[in-house]
Amino acid sequence: MPQETPSSTSLPVVTPGRERQRREALLAVMPVCAIVLLVVLIGLLLWILRRDERDVAHTTLISDALWVEQTLRFQLGMDEDTLARLALDAGRPDPEVGVFLDRVRVMLGNNPELIAIAWLKADGHPVAAVPPLADTAVPPEIMRAKHMAQFSARPVYGDLRRMPDGALVVDVAVPVPGEEAQAGAVVATVSLTTLVARQIPWWIAEKYAVRLENSAGEVLAEKNRVEPLDPSLVHRIAFDPPIPGTFLSIAPYRLPATGRPRLLVAAIIGLALLALVSLAALQRDVLRRRRVEERLRTETVFRRAMENSLTIGMRARDLDGGIIYVNSAFCRMVGFQAGELVGKKPPMPYWLPDQIEETRARHDAQIKGELKPKSWETRFRRRDGSVFDALLYEAPLVDADGVAHGWMGSIIDITDRKMAAELARRQAETLQRTGRLVTLGEMASTLAHELNQPLAAIASYAAGSLNMMQGGAFETAEVVGALEKLARQAERAGRIISGVQDIVRKREPTFGPVAVASVVEQAVAFADPEARNAGIRVETMIAPDLPGVTADRVLLEQVLLNLVRNGLEAMVAAPRALSQRERVLVVSAEREGGEIRLNVADRGGGIDASVDGRLFDAFVSTKAEGMGIGLNICRSIVELHHGRLTHAPRPGGGTIFTVTLPVETGVEAA
Repeated sequence: MPQETPSSTSLPVVTPGRERQRREALLAVMPVCAIVLLVVLIGLLLWILRRDERDVAHTTLISDALWVEQTLRFQLGMDEDTLARLALDAGRPDPEVGVFLDRVRVMLGNNPELIAIAWLKADGHPVAAVPPLADTAVPPEIMRAKHMAQFSARPVYGDLRRMPDGALVVDVAVPVPGEEAQAGAVVATVSLTTLVARQIPWWIAEKYAVRLENSAGEVLAEKNRVEPLDPSLVHRIAFDPPIPGTFLSIAPYRLPATGRPRLLVAAIIGLALLALVSLAALQRDVLRRRRVEERLRTETVFRRAMENSLTIGMRARDLDGGIIYVNSAFCRMVGFQAGELVGKKPPMPYWLPDQIEETRARHDAQIKGELKPKSWETRFRRRDGSVFDALLYEAPLVDADGVAHGWMGSIIDITDRKMAAELARRQAETLQRTGRLVTLGEMASTLAHELNQPLAAIASYAAGSLNMMQGGAFETAEVVGALEKLARQAERAGRIISGVQDIVRKREPTFGPVAVASVVEQAVAFADPEARNAGIRVETMIAPDLPGVTADRVLLEQVLLNLVRNGLEAMVAAPRALSQRERVLVVSAEREGGEIRLNVADRGGGIDASVDGRLFDAFVSTKAEGMGIGLNICRSIVELHHGRLTHAPRPGGGTIFTVTLPVETGVEAA
């Protein structure tokens, strides 16, 4: 017999592992499905029961609402009958007012909803009223009800109104029968608030919120100030008549007891919901834990990569000062491995040997001090012995519960920064000296002219004295006078040379008391020859009793001299010809509060808008041949004195440069 060959197609093979996974998934789903089905069935049962209960409750509500309506209408009917009897008594030929008042008081005592009753004549004057009414004190609402009663044989209800105490009242008027001259009306004020509060029995108030509303649904009066249980389960009955535009609204606000079956069903539903919630919470917690673990692994790798890329050193210390964490940047900074630093207690291997005690004291003060961020500069030693400057910023290391466990610090190597700052300071000093040299070069011709005058006078006095002494016939007093004049001219030339040396030579700023007036006079004296050559007059306006400032006199003179010379050059290069009256440069000094203001006002062409915002920047100039460092140096010098250098347009043309200096300038910061 031929052998059967295996078929080329076969059924898929299900592995035992996959079958087990399906079975576990099915077992996990079955309890959930059973609980969900149970909850659905119980919910359907409750919905049916609830629907039946609502039908019964609605029927009961209508019955109770009709009872309440009849009760209120009955009480109002009794009040109307009583008023009608009073009106009949008042309409008798000879009514007795005293008897009328006695009956009114008895009626008010027996019917608390009646708060006032008045007998009014046809013209509105009260005949009798409890409480009493004056002729001019009859409320307009009562008068309106009285007029309405004249056209009806039945009691007439007026408009609703509020009493000062908030009670809702309505006026009921009953016409008084009789002759027209005596005809009037008996008007009673009925408190609907009291009527609703007293006529609704307690067994109704326990179950329902009884309200008197208007057509818009606004509450006018109510038994209890409560909200209805179900806004859809409300029964409204028109209460017009007798009261116009009112409705009686009754709504349940307290459910009756449902008995043990409801409790049992509620317990079953609660347990089912608890099981569902527990399963959902468990599943959610498992998923959340997986996500948290995955996120934690990702964040750990991310944080490690971020720490390795930082150039700022990170160091964490416990409350005893021991290192509990360092990053790779800090290890590279000090040259030690993390294993050599973590767990290390003070003194640290990167502290300077000659400053160990000082560093320990500072660290102890930091650890034991107030828990707030602090920063300071220090110096550390690398493993190879080299020293670098470091800026430390430390903040409290606080956990999720707000408890401080140590300090987290950031360490920045500022060696290059400090070197750059020192280099910048030296360059600034060099730039200032260069500026002084440039100023001196520009003033060379002026200085030569200034020195020629005293030198020529010295030569003249010396030659005259020599001639008199060689001639033999001379007076000693004449020779002495000539020599004294020669000495004064020599002293003047020496002052000029000394001033030039102070401007040119390189030196450290020397702060001390400086008289502002003398600084202005000296700067103007230096610039006066240049002003005369340009045909410009320099005027000074110095306020009397001007206090001094703490400053470096030479630097302050340099600032003022630069500003004066800039003003002179601006007036020479002005785009329009200046009249003789305008060729004046004004230098003024005044005090404003705790500051001294030095103003240099010219009549030049002003500051161009293209350089207005960066006029004090380096290498920015409004002159074609200018270097652009003069105003930058001036601003640096003024800021060194804790002042400000500003400029503003001058009214009528030109510019005003203002140097503001404090009267008392601290020297320590400089």
